[in-house]
Amino acid sequence: MPKTIAILGSALFFAVAPTTVAGLVPWWITRWEFRPPFFDLDATRAVGILLIVAGLPGLVDSFARFALQGLGTPAPIAPTQNLVVTGLYRYVRNPI
Repeated sequence: MPKTIAILGSALFFAVAPTTVAGLVPWWITRWEFRPPFFDLDATRAVGILLIVAGLPGLVDSFARFALQGLGTPAPIAPTQNLVVTGLYRYVRNPI
């Protein structure tokens, strides 16, 4: 797969998959009916936001390695052509 198509495919998958899992599924469950914070502490929301922000660089790096080194996408419909064994993939089979 050409690098340009791999990059575009990974970008599309990056936009669709997390949006579905982190946005659409919670909306289906809650219809965005917000409740008081866990244990009535606003700190739990702050910790949640910090954890999301801390995980984003690893997610972006994993998607970039799929496209640039593996010449594919995380989507099974367009798998990588090369085995990626650098970055987080050096330690974990599937960091995404």
